Amino acid sequence: MQNESLKTLAVEALEELKGQDITELDVSTLTSVTDVMVIASGTSSRHVAALADNVVEKAKEAGVRPLGVEGEAGADWVLVDLGDVVVHVMMPDARRLYDLERLWADLPSDTEEEVRGGRA
Repeated sequence: MQNESLKTLAVEALEELKGQDITELDVSTLTSVTDVMVIASGTSSRHVAALADNVVEKAKEAGVRPLGVEGEAGADWVLVDLGDVVVHVMMPDARRLYDLERLWADLPSDTEEEVRGGRA
């Protein structure tokens, strides 16, 4: 499944269960680990877990096996790794604390690192 389709699938799965403040980050120039991060908030730990479960269910229905799911026990922050798309579903307090949007925005891109390191 292509990145855009996978991202759309994840966002729609989050929207279906009323995920809040859904944000999409293109991190393809910042890391080789993934291309897109989708971040959403839930209103309770049960809501966070349900949102993440819905992403996993919709991915499986589309023939995509998640590479991993982390954080289901506490459900303050659940990460669903779909390979080229990583979904973070968080409680609002955890989201504010870790501030992934700012963290990823402040990182230099791989291209910038290569230039600084004299490899470009």
